Parts: sequence; structure tokens; C-alpha cells
Amino acid sequence: MAKKQEYTIEFPINCSTSVLYNLLASSDGLSEWFADKVDAVDNVFHFSWDGGSPDSAEVIDSAENVFIRYQWEWMDEGEFFEFRIESSDITKENILHITDFADKGEVDDQITLWESQIKELKQRMGA
Repeated sequence: MAKKQEYTIEFPINCSTSVLYNLLASSDGLSEWFADKVDAVDNVFHFSWDGGSPDSAEVIDSAENVFIRYQWEWMDEGEFFEFRIESSDITKENILHITDFADKGEVDDQITLWESQIKELKQRMGA
């Protein structure tokens, strides 16, 4: 199987670091914009869309208010998706960096999906 390609995209987000981190790292926050339903048991999050069966991801690394890294149960070792928050000294906004993996031919589609998800996140925040 071909190794997936890592890519990173970034989005300016105008809210406090702690509020943004909560939306990225808690089941309540993630259910606001990422999935229809999110349950967490210890470090494993179970995501459901449209009433379907849950897809699970484990938190494999994190630093509060800085980043959180998840690994889907079906991902190969070394693959993950990560939300990283960086504060811009110039604009005073937070920059959300998303790192993910996709097959080479699917990177553009995955970026489009993330753009849609972040649009939902910003709408939920009223930004």
C-alpha cells in the first residue's frame, strides 16, 4: 500500500486560545462542528455522522491550549490528524494549523473538506 501524503493547512481564527482548544479537544466542542455526535472514553473519541456507526480516534499527544493529535483507528502508524494553535503577533489572531494525511490524489478533496469543516467551526463561534 502506498504511503499517504502529509499536508498542513492553516486558518485564521478570531477567538481566545482556550475557547478554540476546547472546540478541538473536547467531545462537546467537537460535536459543535466536527461530527454530529462525539463521545469520549479516556483518550478515545467516538465520532458519528448522520446516525451511522462511530469512527474512533485516539488522542496520541497533546499540550493544553497548544495542540492535540488524534489517530484514527484505521490509520497506519505515523499517520494522524493534528490541530495546532499559534498566536500571530501581527494580527493578534490565532492561526489554526491542521496537519492530516491523504492519498496523493485525494489531498485537494481533503483540503476542501477541512475548509468546509472550519467554515462550520467559525459559524458556530459567531466569527
